[in-house]
Amino acid sequence: MTGAVLRSLIESCRQAKVDPYAYLCDVLGRIADFPIQRIAELLPMNWKPTMA
Repeated sequence: MTGAVLRSLIESCRQAKVDPYAYLCDVLGRIADFPIQRIAELLPMNWKPTMA
């Protein structure tokens, strides 16, 4: 990812009041097996962390 993409993603997290580090850790761990039809659930404004 380029710096601009990462910065945009981090700013989106901040606007959604989501911790960028927690978001990225969770989403990067889930994205490979996540159904494409539900990918919008992983956007910062829709994201809900998985239970640990």
